[in-house]
Amino acid sequence: MTMRYPHDHENDIAYFAKVNFRNKMQTFGIKTDDRRRHVYIIGKTGVGKTTLMENMILSDIYAGHGCCYIDPHGDTAERLLDYIPSWRINDVVYFNPADFDYPIAFNILEAVDQNMKHLVVAGMMSVFKKIWEGVWSARMEYILNNTILALMDNPNTTLLGINRMLSDADYRKEIVSNVKDPIVKQFWIIEFEGYQSKFASEAVAPIQNKVGQFLSAGVIRNIVAQAKSSINIRAIMDDQKIFIVNLAKGRIGEDSSRLLGGLLITKLQMSAMERVDIPEIERQDFYMYVDEFQNFAVESFASILSEARKYRLNLIMAHQYIEQLTEEVRDAVFGNIGTIIAFRVGGPDASFMEEEFMPRFTPNDMINLPKYNIYLKLMIDGITSQPFSALTLPPIATKTGSEEKVIEQSRERYAGNRAKIEEKVSEWSGFGADTDIEAEYEKTKQVKKDAKKARFSHEYTCTRCGKVFPLPVELDRSRPIYCEECHPIVMEERKKGGSKGQQQRVQREETKKVLETVPRINDGELVLDEPKGSIKLDELVEKKEPEKVVEVERTEKVVGTKGIDGIKEAKEDNTDIQARDMLRAPAAAMTLLDRPMLEKNDEQTPTPTPIRSDSSVRDQGQQDPNKRKRRRRSRSKKPADGSVNNSSSGQRPPRNDNRPSARPESRTEKTGGLPAPIKEAQLVRAVSTDSSPTPVLPGERVTFDE
Repeated sequence: MTMRYPHDHENDIAYFAKVNFRNKMQTFGIKTDDRRRHVYIIGKTGVGKTTLMENMILSDIYAGHGCCYIDPHGDTAERLLDYIPSWRINDVVYFNPADFDYPIAFNILEAVDQNMKHLVVAGMMSVFKKIWEGVWSARMEYILNNTILALMDNPNTTLLGINRMLSDADYRKEIVSNVKDPIVKQFWIIEFEGYQSKFASEAVAPIQNKVGQFLSAGVIRNIVAQAKSSINIRAIMDDQKIFIVNLAKGRIGEDSSRLLGGLLITKLQMSAMERVDIPEIERQDFYMYVDEFQNFAVESFASILSEARKYRLNLIMAHQYIEQLTEEVRDAVFGNIGTIIAFRVGGPDASFMEEEFMPRFTPNDMINLPKYNIYLKLMIDGITSQPFSALTLPPIATKTGSEEKVIEQSRERYAGNRAKIEEKVSEWSGFGADTDIEAEYEKTKQVKKDAKKARFSHEYTCTRCGKVFPLPVELDRSRPIYCEECHPIVMEERKKGGSKGQQQRVQREETKKVLETVPRINDGELVLDEPKGSIKLDELVEKKEPEKVVEVERTEKVVGTKGIDGIKEAKEDNTDIQARDMLRAPAAAMTLLDRPMLEKNDEQTPTPTPIRSDSSVRDQGQQDPNKRKRRRRSRSKKPADGSVNNSSSGQRPPRNDNRPSARPESRTEKTGGLPAPIKEAQLVRAVSTDSSPTPVLPGERVTFDE
């Protein structure tokens, strides 16, 4: 049973340095109540930080206080064992993961209070996030958070259950069946089971890699794989025991050291907060020393600094330089620390600490401090003092030689047998000494085959051959779907343009040979080019029907036209003459000039305006250039009476026989006279698809075939 020391802890002083006061060296320390505001130590390596912390913890040990020392190097932890007084040997709990044959059980998931579960999980997430910062993601945190919460609702679960729950469906069902939290249960039953196989594998792979790497080391696995913890952190704090943690990086690895240290600090924080069930005045002070605390300075450290005081968890932490801390932890440290002790520091840290020690000390003073000398701001009765200098106390020289006794009693009380622990782990995992390896391989293969078959849950019918086949995904059934055999054939047909769909598209295009945009043809214009996509006359008219020759006779003022392919112009005459143009056409076809002239007052169809030109023509089919110029000038003249040809109303204005009439605008090339006879001109409606073409009206879109 732990011996209790009835004395006033409020006024206890932990001595750690001496100061020159009035030409006399005076030893001083810090009161218990002031230590509850925590102590922060910074300085380069080898300047005396560890010696200062050793003196302070030995002061607590001899005073009978409960304390914990977390050492990531291992040297100080081993050295402290030789200074334990004989009457406190049984109070020591020596946690050394490197003691392979005597592992101490530590299960952070054991017997967590229902109201504290979210805090434990948050602390664990902070530890994992700091250690695996390079690969950490929100999805990884989400899945791991639900995994740990599910394991906490089941008795006798450990961290080994994380990877097994993500890979073993039967074990997962067993765990989820006991989950009490409806949100966690919904995640595993609906959300996680709804993940696609590939997505689930990608989501859990980072967790399995990192947790598996941590648990694959036997030295760590034998500690965290035991369902029943052999150490009770809450009892250590309440009974004022001495908890010495040796996390030597050189023996267990840096990641394992950081992870175990982070989990232990989280457990210490949770245990301190559980002391809310006892009155504050009855809570025993517990001092936690953390050397190189940047290795364990997770986000939860900020809450420890701000809230631990009321739970009597007092921190003394040391490290080498400011940049080792994250911004959040740095702000928490300098926002809540009561006592600041600075050894010799580097230039950047001196500039940073200048605000704390000005105007008494400059950055140059802090850079040039001798070994074991400090500048500090001491908390005195709840008030921070002005900065002053001091000299730390030398190391304690007297050893008790209690190292072996401490280790022996700690093994007997808290350690287990390595062989028995490994056997239990093998049985739990299902791979004990009697396991048939070949049978397990076959079982795993069968599970993979069944999972692959279960993925193909959608059936489809091949559009080409009618074969029914399964697929693991849902497709649009309104579109063509091809089986594995038909797909390459269809792709080859598409490349060659010989597929059924291509043939159908070609047929549809052949049946739709209708002009998309037909040019407008005005009266008296000559169409020379045939638009693309026009319908041939011989495609619309039956070939068996004999052609009929129609003679068209009109009486008009005849003017010469441009010579086109040997067509002769009519000679100019000042009097009215009759012009006969013989046009050959099928019986159903008729040119614009074949239609009789309408009456002046007829408003149904506009009457074509007679075309006039100069009277002289040449036999070679070319006009006199001078006469052409006169004709063009005559066109530009307006009627003497100011009348305008209103073509839109369908009425022709009175003609002045002494001048040429105005010519209507045209989109195509204008000839300057009557169109010359075209041999066997064929003029039909381009938009008509009837077997018998309809005569073309003036202004309609037409095409000519020669």
